[in-house]
Amino acid sequence: MVAVDSGFPRSPRGALKLARALVAAVAFLCFAASRAPGAYTALAVMEAAITVLFFLLYLLRLDQKLSWFFWPLADVFNSVIAALFLLVVCLFAVIVKTNNGTLAGGVFGLVLLVLCVVDAVILFRKISIDGPRGTNTPAK
Repeated sequence: MVAVDSGFPRSPRGALKLARALVAAVAFLCFAASRAPGAYTALAVMEAAITVLFFLLYLLRLDQKLSWFFWPLADVFNSVIAALFLLVVCLFAVIVKTNNGTLAGGVFGLVLLVLCVVDAVILFRKISIDGPRGTNTPAK
C-alpha cells in the first residue's frame, strides 16, 4: 500500500512544486496558442511533466521507498538544468517576440526560471550529505 504524505502539498516545498507545474502549464498554453516554434512548447511541457513527477515522488513518499537513489540531489540538478534552459529559451522568446503569445510565454518562462532557482536553493540548503538517507527528510 502506498502511503500519502498529506502535509507535503501544504509545505513550502510542495507549494513551490505546484507553482512550478502551474506556471509551466501556463507558459505552454501561451506558446501553443501563439504557434511558437517547437522548442518553446517542448521545454514548457517537459518542465511541467518532470515537476509533476517529482511532486508525486514526494507526495507518495517514493523517495523513502527507493532510497538507493539520492532523489533530493537529482531534484536540485533538475532545477538547475531547467533554469539554464529556461534562461536561454525564454530570453530568446522575449527578445524575438514574434507575437504577444510568445512574449507572454517568455515572461511566464522567466517567472518559472525564478521558481526553479528558489526551489534549487531551498532544497540544497536542506540536503545533508553526511547524514543517513533513511532519516533525512529534505522534501518538506
